[in-house]
Amino acid sequence: MTSHILLIDEDAAERRSMKAAIEAHGHVVHGAETAHAAIDAFRRQRDQIGVVVIDASAPEGLQSGLLAVLAEINPAVPVIVATAEGATETAIDAVRAGAFDFLVKPFAPERLSGAVESALKIHRSSLHGRTPRRARSGAVSFTDIVAASASMSRVVELGRRAAQSTIPVMLEGEAGVGKELVARAIHAASDRSSRAFVSVNCQSIPPGQIDEILFGETRHSERDVAPDGTKASGRFGEAEGGTLFIEEISELTPSVQARLLDVVQSGEIARGDQQRPTKVNVRLVFATNKDLIEEVKAGRFREDLYYRLNVFPITIPALRRRKEDIPHLVRAFVERFSLEQRLPRTLQLEASAIALLTAFDWPGNTRQLENAVFRAVVLAEAGS
Repeated sequence: MTSHILLIDEDAAERRSMKAAIEAHGHVVHGAETAHAAIDAFRRQRDQIGVVVIDASAPEGLQSGLLAVLAEINPAVPVIVATAEGATETAIDAVRAGAFDFLVKPFAPERLSGAVESALKIHRSSLHGRTPRRARSGAVSFTDIVAASASMSRVVELGRRAAQSTIPVMLEGEAGVGKELVARAIHAASDRSSRAFVSVNCQSIPPGQIDEILFGETRHSERDVAPDGTKASGRFGEAEGGTLFIEEISELTPSVQARLLDVVQSGEIARGDQQRPTKVNVRLVFATNKDLIEEVKAGRFREDLYYRLNVFPITIPALRRRKEDIPHLVRAFVERFSLEQRLPRTLQLEASAIALLTAFDWPGNTRQLENAVFRAVVLAEAGS
């Protein structure tokens, strides 16, 4: 079956070589020299592209935020990252950011085509079932969080307490540990559960657009103004009465940090057109995978904003720090994906397989484990 592959590589010779290896299997390859061109192409063909291949072996490496932007456009499309020999950190960062697989150069054309075929198989299966990511709109409760370890039991306990108040919550932890899952559980257990849960990832938004996306544009027309003369817009407006989850808060620009501080302090959004401020009724939950204290010391994050937001911190430990959770997570993922793939029965895992999965450190945390189990279920189904 012919599929469309997006190949991102600034080296023309490498691009031709990789393109030929993929096209030899009957696929159509769309080449892009820069991340900007690739994002434009992916937006135009988000429903046609089956796999994205990124060559991150250039001196500049993998452009920060590229994987997050691609996932924002279409999270169901697997991404394969090619790295230079010895670039372990690049590979780990790619996995943490959600990459499906990575290749270390030099690799044979067969290794590239094999990785593409595996990714296509996953993508085709996800189109008939669900993607390996939890549906963003799905309701989540604390009972959905695997907490066999003492550290995750503590996270759940703190989350339940946080749900009973309206103070800001700061979720700390590496990428892929499940910060959004905890945020949704807090929302579902709160008295705002019947209202909207709105999520925004600052890392996937160009810096110049964050202000408008969060706070909305200045209003000028009568139809945009509520009877009392004010009406919230942007993500704050969408989350009115509910919960606004702001991911990667450290990525906010200084000007947006100042505006957010004003909102947290006053409960109002000041407008630039001299209208009176807009009242907001939103529960705020934040997330970061960086040490904000270090960001404050480096002058990249406002100290006064840090102390306003860090009222109720909850640290979610990396999966390698709570390995007793892994067998329970694996069984839960296998059961869920077996149902989603409409298998006649839930696949069974041997004890040796669970032991092997538990021994691995999972640099991409729960997200990486979930994707690996999804791939295993699909490949097991295909081989049955």
